[in-house]
Amino acid sequence: MSKLDLDRMDDMHYDVLREIGNIGAGNATTALSQLINKRIDMKVPKVELLSFNELSEIVGGAENLVVGILLTLEGEINGMMMFMLETKSAHNLVNLLMGKSIENFDDFDEMDRSALQEIGNIISGAYLYSLSSLTNLMIKQSVPYMSIDMAGAILSVPAIEFGKVGDKALLIQSQFGEEAINVDGYFILIPTIESYDVILSSLGM
Repeated sequence: MSKLDLDRMDDMHYDVLREIGNIGAGNATTALSQLINKRIDMKVPKVELLSFNELSEIVGGAENLVVGILLTLEGEINGMMMFMLETKSAHNLVNLLMGKSIENFDDFDEMDRSALQEIGNIISGAYLYSLSSLTNLMIKQSVPYMSIDMAGAILSVPAIEFGKVGDKALLIQSQFGEEAINVDGYFILIPTIESYDVILSSLGM
């Protein structure tokens, strides 16, 4: 039985989770900057603990078309992590990486999809590495699975999997970019309720 009630989390626990989100998003932005070989600026991320229904509204509603890259987590922390982009932001990222015109919004071809999956893999890995370093916990990540679909459909996968133990996920909403190109990215960390305990205990909570 978990010692933590996600519906009644105190300010100290919440501040720790928020700081984990800030550090993870910063590391992910650095990894993205190295990937595209350009300076990337990041605004201070917005970190919230939200229900799955609220998550779909944050990314424009359940019917909004998004790119979702899903990883499962194993080791001392179990659960899922998702990196989600609205399609405009996904195009901006691909255009930066592939050297395409910033006005290019053609349908994603096979190379674009491959690039998006690799972007998701690298920046999610950077996020998880920072979490592992901060907590001294071992985290293994699966091969990423990418889907382009409506937000409600993509979020239904973790919602079904973890709805039986709780309906809360940690959302780290980041905006980053360079010059005229901005990207809104959403990291969604969904540990099992027991893993929340492990994370907080590792930090002396």
